[in-house]
Amino acid sequence: QVQLVESGGGLVQAGGSLRLSCAASGSIFRFNYMGWYRQVPGKQRELVARMFSGGATNYADSVKGRFTISRDNAKNTVYLQMSSLKSEDTAVYFCNADTFRANYWGQGTQVTVSS
Repeated sequence: QVQLVESGGGLVQAGGSLRLSCAASGSIFRFNYMGWYRQVPGKQRELVARMFSGGATNYADSVKGRFTISRDNAKNTVYLQMSSLKSEDTAVYFCNADTFRANYWGQGTQVTVSS
C-alpha cells in the first residue's frame, strides 16, 4: 500500500513563496510519475505540475515560470516550490503518484494566499 504525506501548506501573502513536500512510503522509482494537483470548492481537481520517472515535467499554464517541481530520490520525496503566489493559487494541494496499475493520492494540504 502506497502512502503519500504532504506538508508545507499554510498562509502566505501574495507575492510570497511556499514549498510543499510529498513523502512517499517506499521508493519513488516505482512510480511512472508523481505530481501535484489542486482543488477549490465547487471546481474540479486540476493538474498543477507533474514529473515523470525519466525527469520530464509538465506544468499548468497558470503556474509556468512560478512553480517548480523537483524530487529527492534518496528521501522518496517530491517537492513543489511555489513563488510569486497569487490569490488564485489558493486551494487544497494534493500529491499524486501513478504506477500504471494504480493511482494514489495524499490527504491534501491547504494553501491560502492573502491579497
